[in-house]
Amino acid sequence: MTTNAIDPIKFEVIRNALTQAAEEMAIALRRSAYSTNVKTRQDFSCAFFDKDLRSVAQAFTQPVHLGSFVRHVPVAVKRYGPENLGPGDMILSNDPYGGGVHLNDISLIGPVYYDDQLVGYTACLAHHVDVGGGAPASVGAFREVFQEGIIIPPIKFVANGELDDDLFRLVLSQIRSKRETAGDFRAQIASNRTGALRINEIIDRYGIDEFDHYIDEIIEYTDRRTRAEVAKLPKGVFQAEGFVDNDGFTDDVVKLAVKITIDDEGVRFDTSGSDPQRRAPVNSTFAQTFSACAYALRALMDRDLPVNDGFYRYVHVDAPEGTVTNCVHPAPVVGGWETHVRLNDLIFEALAPALPDAVCAGTKSMQCHSGFGGENHETGEYYCFLETLAGGYGARSSSDGPDAVQSHGQNTENAPVEETESNYPVRITRYELVPDSEGPGEFRGGLGLRRDYMFPEEVTFTILADRDKFGPRGLFGGEHGGKSVYALIKNENEEHLSSKTTVALQPGEVISYRTSGGGGYGSPFKRDPQVVLADVLQGKISPERARDRYGVEIDIDAQQVNEEATKELRSGE
Repeated sequence: MTTNAIDPIKFEVIRNALTQAAEEMAIALRRSAYSTNVKTRQDFSCAFFDKDLRSVAQAFTQPVHLGSFVRHVPVAVKRYGPENLGPGDMILSNDPYGGGVHLNDISLIGPVYYDDQLVGYTACLAHHVDVGGGAPASVGAFREVFQEGIIIPPIKFVANGELDDDLFRLVLSQIRSKRETAGDFRAQIASNRTGALRINEIIDRYGIDEFDHYIDEIIEYTDRRTRAEVAKLPKGVFQAEGFVDNDGFTDDVVKLAVKITIDDEGVRFDTSGSDPQRRAPVNSTFAQTFSACAYALRALMDRDLPVNDGFYRYVHVDAPEGTVTNCVHPAPVVGGWETHVRLNDLIFEALAPALPDAVCAGTKSMQCHSGFGGENHETGEYYCFLETLAGGYGARSSSDGPDAVQSHGQNTENAPVEETESNYPVRITRYELVPDSEGPGEFRGGLGLRRDYMFPEEVTFTILADRDKFGPRGLFGGEHGGKSVYALIKNENEEHLSSKTTVALQPGEVISYRTSGGGGYGSPFKRDPQVVLADVLQGKISPERARDRYGVEIDIDAQQVNEEATKELRSGE
């Protein structure tokens, strides 16, 4: 019989069992998927919600998805009607104005029953490599959401354990990469089924009453811990403004603004100073903006704090409808994640004066999509490929920013050259760090990444990225990171491209990405000259940059610092 008493050992066993159920969902999805984007890059997320649609457990694959999940799943279930769902049913949705994000991110949600009693919902979201629309990989710059791909309101995709073949054919008929997409959808079904099995095993062991009781306690435990973490944060109001470099149709910057109020009730993020939404691919849905704020807050808290409804209830977001941080129908949404991750940078910048040791300088802070597709001449199959490229991370108060990594809520892996070339008609001709792209500082920003794609046959290529106008900002005297460059190379001639463009390529032509470096932290003239020497010897910065930006003269032949010349250079700081 359930009592109010809590067995601490049982509490931890059930809490971790729920988390592992979500993690096993992620394993099932990854191992069953077809596309490189899901099976290798892990561009997906999984979670379990209780019968009241409260977030209980999440698999930590993509933080950008987890915060949006808590908005999308309850909205989708309530719109479809929980009374219309039975054992073995699952609903599919990617509606950006129904709690969703951009159209490529499609959620599959299934009720979990124990015998005939509803006990919760499993949910998984995967970024599909194509959802139709005007360009392969569905990341092109368009004026309306209708041009971006198929829009799926909550629909019953699986009924009583059986995939609805009519709906499946209808969805796939809108999509270019049918084989990969079909495989990824089936992997999502397998993921939800795996989660339901594991939840049932937990209930088999403890019973429904104990299961429900401990879920309540897990959420309240997280609430208490989150409240204690909020109490540690500096109280006050903190603000910052920044920009997305362009909107894809004009060269005008897209203004973002955030005001953060921290008090005993939690943390409130206000983005009302941001620009109105545009007929361009830079609009974030409310779920994406909420996700950015939730991630930033979580990053400032204890590393082992659980993430569930008990945490999310302390995240308050004011994002006025009709702005680029909460767009309304029919605004395009494909680039919403670019805006989302730039907002992360602004949140940390706003908090930097109060939390200088807890935040980093500006990062690449863009998803940096690379998408291409066409007909494979060997197989006759229409293929699509998508990845997001890494860049420099911002430096911190005691360490350099990592080189060539995903930033903030991104947790995707880089697509291996061997796998990409084995599965798609493309050759990666260069894959390397970008020298001198770091933001100089006492602690330097991370280096950007160069990746060149050469195509032996015709292909349509889309760049959906940013940072080609402004590099990531430095902090406390640190300098900005290098800007990104996107280029078309043909006949040995290089033409710079916009960060949001689609081009038709002929055989032998190359698209080159050179992503931005991270911002520096602290004055570059305070950087240890021996560390500057190590960067030069490793080819990360040039001797000229060492002298001009760091005030360090390097004797290349002797491979050592010229102490006298360095002292003279730095004396004029």
